[in-house]
Amino acid sequence: MGSPLVADPFGTAELRRRVLAAWTDSPARFREDANAEEDLVRGGYRDRLLVELAQNAADAARRAGTPGRLRLELTGGGEPVLRAANTGAPLDAAGVQGLASLRASAKRDDPASVGRFGVGFAAVLAVTDEPAVLSRTGGVRFSAARTRAAVAGVPDLAAELASRDGAVPVLRLPEPADGAPPERFDTEVVLPLLPGTRDDVAAALTGLRAELLLALPGLERIEVVLDGSRRVLARAGAPPLLRLTDGDVVTRWAVATGTGELSAELLAGRPVEERARRAWTLTWAVPVDDDGVPVPLPGRQVVHAPTPSDEPLSLPLRLIAPFPLAADRRHVLPGPVTDVLVAAAADVLAALLAELPPDPVLLALVPRLRLAGADLDAAVCAAVLDRLRVTAWLPEAGEDARIPPSRAVVLADASPERIAALIGVLPDLLPHAWSSRSGEAARAALGVRRTGIAEAVEAVRGVDRPPGWWARLYAALDGADREELGALPVPLADGRTAHGPAGVLLPGEGLPVARLSPLGLRLADPEAVAPPAARRLLERLAARPATPAAVLADPAVRVAVEGSLEAVEDVVAGAPDPADLADAVLALVAAAGPAAEGVPWLAELALPDADGGWAPAGELLLPGSGLADVLEPGSLGALDAAFAATADAGALRRVGVLGTFAVASAEDPEELDVDGADDWIDTALDRLPAGAPPPAWPVVTAVRDLELVTDWPAALRLLAALPTGTWDDVALDGVAVPGYLRWWLSTRPVLDGQRPDRLRRPGPGPLQGLYEPADVAPRLLDLLRPPATVADVVADVDGALHLLERLGDGTRTVRWSVLRTVYAQLARALDGVDVEPPQRVRVAPDRVSADAVVLDQPWLQPLVRTDVVPAGGLAVAVADLLDLPLASEVVRASGPGVPGAARRWVELPGADLAAARLDLDELPGEVAVDECLAVGGTPLRWWPGEPDLVDGSPDSLGRALAWRTGRWELRQALAEVFAHPDRASDLAAEDSIED
Repeated sequence: MGSPLVADPFGTAELRRRVLAAWTDSPARFREDANAEEDLVRGGYRDRLLVELAQNAADAARRAGTPGRLRLELTGGGEPVLRAANTGAPLDAAGVQGLASLRASAKRDDPASVGRFGVGFAAVLAVTDEPAVLSRTGGVRFSAARTRAAVAGVPDLAAELASRDGAVPVLRLPEPADGAPPERFDTEVVLPLLPGTRDDVAAALTGLRAELLLALPGLERIEVVLDGSRRVLARAGAPPLLRLTDGDVVTRWAVATGTGELSAELLAGRPVEERARRAWTLTWAVPVDDDGVPVPLPGRQVVHAPTPSDEPLSLPLRLIAPFPLAADRRHVLPGPVTDVLVAAAADVLAALLAELPPDPVLLALVPRLRLAGADLDAAVCAAVLDRLRVTAWLPEAGEDARIPPSRAVVLADASPERIAALIGVLPDLLPHAWSSRSGEAARAALGVRRTGIAEAVEAVRGVDRPPGWWARLYAALDGADREELGALPVPLADGRTAHGPAGVLLPGEGLPVARLSPLGLRLADPEAVAPPAARRLLERLAARPATPAAVLADPAVRVAVEGSLEAVEDVVAGAPDPADLADAVLALVAAAGPAAEGVPWLAELALPDADGGWAPAGELLLPGSGLADVLEPGSLGALDAAFAATADAGALRRVGVLGTFAVASAEDPEELDVDGADDWIDTALDRLPAGAPPPAWPVVTAVRDLELVTDWPAALRLLAALPTGTWDDVALDGVAVPGYLRWWLSTRPVLDGQRPDRLRRPGPGPLQGLYEPADVAPRLLDLLRPPATVADVVADVDGALHLLERLGDGTRTVRWSVLRTVYAQLARALDGVDVEPPQRVRVAPDRVSADAVVLDQPWLQPLVRTDVVPAGGLAVAVADLLDLPLASEVVRASGPGVPGAARRWVELPGADLAAARLDLDELPGEVAVDECLAVGGTPLRWWPGEPDLVDGSPDSLGRALAWRTGRWELRQALAEVFAHPDRASDLAAEDSIED
């Protein structure tokens, strides 16, 4: 019963009467109401206290058409009270009826209200059993204690109350309440808290977040007052951008909203009161930074319908939608209404992503079906994913347009440089930031096509881009897998395009690229390969650095040069202009510098000649050159003087234009096209030992056009200036033979009409008297190397024959040291050669003879009646060479005198000392002495035999014993010992000086 002093503007007394009457008439009704309210408090609304208070405040503000404000204040220490004051439409009779009824909301005719079931206020019973609502139109209160007292007076209900341990339905018996809401508020809910609930309420107030305002569009501000501290939650702005304030923290939210109306057919199976609420509003919201870029919500989300449900949501956004809920108000019911809202949610989220800044963080908002937490979550994710696949929301690299994932392409191994280089070439390409590994799962879910570097390379084939663009592309692709880059095009300097880097020449510093086009080289455009990274990539793909030397080595250059004259003469179709080709080659050779030295095929370059035609460079004389002055006039063509005046002199020389003698080289000497090459080869082979196998020839060099010289003094100066190697000997299997140039000059009358090999080195020497000294500059003397010894002369057959002839010239003289062995050396040199015997032979340094013998046995010399030729130890060979008899053939004496006559045996004085001193085998202790030793009346000193006969003189003893011991060269030393046996120790001391 209400107090008679309190007004009852809402007719609560009549409501109480009817409810008590109903309970009295049917105690079961009392039980039903008690159970239903208990289910709500312990079930669907067990933790919805603050949310429901805020929801009611939002609906009140919306009905009043004013911005809603709510203040939640926890007051009191020992008897805490939670007060919720709000602005908006005040309490009315329908509202009181709704509060006091179960599932009979006063908002059913207000389709825009957030509350829609009429049971949300039951959430207050979790913390109080004495709730009151004070409005500027009046107040109402509820009380568990007063309800128990009223029920206890009804006998049938008292028993039921006892069976329930005093638990009653609190919100069924309203009473008028005295009081008013605070100033500036229209309504206040007053909740005296049950013991033990204050901490939970305080924790709920502390945990209340501004995000709640997203689901309550009518509420703009919530003021939380707890323990004397004040915190304000507020919302400002309007979709698509809201600003939420939570104390000092301000967050920005991107919001997308969709609206619609459900058809009657869809609602046919829903509860009656829901059928009138056909309009719906659906919202997606996500925090954004100052640039509007989304900041995905952390942790697991739930679906808001529109207040939080127990339905999980794996997307990091806030979804607010009026899904149909089960009786527990926690879970969404499946069915056609849910299906429509799911589809709408997909459309709205796709539209939101299309409006958000194109940042890769959007990929974090893409659903992952495998992460879905429940059926509704899976349905939302699937629908969103399907819609996102065909919605244009992904950015296209380098463009302002958006593209759908179904068209989009992500580059594998992307980098900012690669993406930038491929813009406009690879359509629908995502920016680099969108190709990170972290977004791989999202891209796969969306169906974004992944393309590799090989496909990108295929895309650039045939595109027309400036060289700088290719340079950026190459630099960007540096480091990519080389197997994917094999078909990478390369723009060439002449405007063509190579279909792959292999073999392309990369121009380097000093290469005259602009002048090389007539050569037809695959020379990359310099600008396209300027960055080091671009060169590095192309080199890794088998392009070659194009230094001038490397370009010169390119087979295409050689082909062009070798075919240049033919192209001029036969007017080869498509061949470059010969003047342009000549300019290109000369520019390349000039740039190559020393690397172009000794390239033989350059001499085939067609150049203009003085007669108005074209000729190989190697057959043209440089006008005014030293070579032109020493050759027979007209023997070679001359380079056009005007052309020579403008061309690089060094390049002309390197291509073979003859300013001096040309040097030819070959691996096979028979390929040398020079004068006398075959004779030189034969001469060289003659130096090898008899029977030696064919030698392995090294690369040999020769000098051209020597046979055309008319001025040898000037020509020799030119030849002396040639590289030293031109004059070098050739090593044939370890045997050194003269090189071609020295051989040719040595065998021609190039020194004042004389051959250098018929002269000798100036100054005293073994050949003095036999040959005239060469009158030539020291440099040429060292190069021509005229003979200095007999061995030099007889090194070849021609020289040996010439020396044999000169030895017979009576006008010449020969040193005794030379004469002693010269014929032996000639015999060795001419062994096996068919030699015409000389008419005269040398028998003394200053005398020749036409009648002589070759001394083969020294004891016969006194018996020879003609001149004697020294044999040098090769008597038989010398006799054969000179066609002379041996002394032993001329002297037929068998021995001196009568055996045993006037002979005596004598002991050799000092024999042991002589043997020891001269390191001989033991000498005989005695010899036979014949003081009248003679043959045919000719006295002799000694005669070999058994025994040796001597005349007794030391000289005869020395000769006899030297011959017997095979040490003929010691005959004088032995004679000295036998002449002075008492001085043996002194002589030994003298010998030690020489040792």
